[in-house]
Amino acid sequence: MHKLFFIFYLMSYIRLFFALDFSQVSDQAKVMENRIKTPSFKPLYLQVKELILERLRQRMWEPGDLLPSEAHLATELSVSQGTVRKALDELTSENLLRRSQGKGTFVSEHTAARSMFHFLNLVGSDGTKQIPVSRLLNVELRIGSEYEIEQLQLAPLSEVVSLTRLRVLQEQPAIFETVVLPARLVEGMEQIAEGIPNTLYHFYERHYGFSVTRANEKLRAIEATEAQANHLNVQPGSPLLSITRLAFSYDNNPVELRMSVCSTENHHYLSEMT
Repeated sequence: MHKLFFIFYLMSYIRLFFALDFSQVSDQAKVMENRIKTPSFKPLYLQVKELILERLRQRMWEPGDLLPSEAHLATELSVSQGTVRKALDELTSENLLRRSQGKGTFVSEHTAARSMFHFLNLVGSDGTKQIPVSRLLNVELRIGSEYEIEQLQLAPLSEVVSLTRLRVLQEQPAIFETVVLPARLVEGMEQIAEGIPNTLYHFYERHYGFSVTRANEKLRAIEATEAQANHLNVQPGSPLLSITRLAFSYDNNPVELRMSVCSTENHHYLSEMT
């Protein structure tokens, strides 16, 4: 009798198993993946922030895209609207998102104006900022130097694309710079020299699918070499400002190394703190 009951129970379980709608199970699993995983030692809004950051890294939302509403995200993630709002506020303060009154929250994108005011710190003696005009002197694909490899966190002997430019402000040569990028991020750039624009960050977003979200700069005073002096119309040995900038994307991986030498005869470096 016990054996018959066990066989009947087993057959019922097998019928139930094969009657399952596995597409629904899969959909439910995907929803659970999107929800906040608890318990966690991090505040809930930071978990929401990290999840949104991960979606930005995966390009689920492109620069300029409108994000779903706070109510939609709160429902999807099974958290309160206040928690979502706090996460979005923090990402907005970090310039990764921007809010537009009456329209919603958008993924930040680089424009010429944003690049100028957010990343360009060299201004005229009267304090005015203007977008420099760039003259591309050289672009090449080559093996990165030991320093470039270290800064960009690349494997030894990795290829990089190197751009050399002269940037002019108020009709005066002001910045002589070398921009170095991992070749895997900008495949084929060395072949389209004529198509490389004045402002690069928007170009990276639109053509190569990565965004610069923050940058670190190191400054020091140097004496002009003969080559630098020729490009900047100063005497060899003249004092120049050296700026080394390392730019990062959403995942905090370095994506650009920029080494600039600047003439400060007619310009100065402005740092604004709030």
